[in-house]
Amino acid sequence: MTARAAIILAAGQGTRMKSSLPKVLHPVGGRAMLDHAIDAAEALGCERIVVVVGDHSPSVRAHVVARLGEAAVAVQDPPLGTAHAVRAAAGALAGFEGEVIVTYGDTPLLKASDIAPAFGGAGVTVIGFEARDPTGYGRLLTDADGGLEAIVEHKEATPDQLKVTICNSGVMAAPAALMFSLLTQVKNENSKGEYYLTDVVELARARGAATSVVMADEDAVMGVNAQGELAQAEALFQSVQRDAAMAKGVHMPAPDTVHFSWDTQIEGGVTVEPYVVFGPGVTVASGARIRAFSHIEGAT
Repeated sequence: MTARAAIILAAGQGTRMKSSLPKVLHPVGGRAMLDHAIDAAEALGCERIVVVVGDHSPSVRAHVVARLGEAAVAVQDPPLGTAHAVRAAAGALAGFEGEVIVTYGDTPLLKASDIAPAFGGAGVTVIGFEARDPTGYGRLLTDADGGLEAIVEHKEATPDQLKVTICNSGVMAAPAALMFSLLTQVKNENSKGEYYLTDVVELARARGAATSVVMADEDAVMGVNAQGELAQAEALFQSVQRDAAMAKGVHMPAPDTVHFSWDTQIEGGVTVEPYVVFGPGVTVASGARIRAFSHIEGAT
């Protein structure tokens, strides 16, 4: 398998969260969203993981250093767009010759299995999704052979392009050398004066490099930018955990009232009564009965 690296973008201001806690450190399933992104990168077998942080968030930097070490940190200062953020990781990946995937610290539901199909191409591969409501999303325009022709932002799309429901998740993979070479060509000739990662697709096609799309579920690529979206992500996470538990034979008469943590281990044959919260570090063996209104942490 070709060597893999991940660049996780986590430099956003997160102002819409209206919280003193940096956005990417807000928890889903009792685990920081950024840690979910790092988990996915590790599960993909990425030998190098670089998290791009902002100078405004020392606590995010400290979080990354504590888990991955100082070499895993790249700083984007000032913030000048997504392409600029990815370029900030170039130094940390100097000498790396494999494939690189760009993901985000605020997409906690994106798993390794969702990302893996983006690897293996000779050119640029973007993860797309079929949007229930595509309003506001960039559209992925494809040719007759399924190749990716362009990414068009909603506000710049024609009426016909707005009918397209395949949208851009923002997640992109390419050989590292190609990715960083293309990024040097991205310009900031737009109203915001920023460097956009989406421009890489057009630049790659101009070089004759392949550009393609792989699809993921809309829920998997959901980004969190506000407290309401964080609650939605938590609800989706809990739904998956409950379904997985019941599929193993866990009996829950009122599953919607049971809340799992990211590391909850529960065997089939367990009964969980209503209104139970599993905090971090809980393992439950078959035959146990968890009484209603329990809150359990750090227990086996």
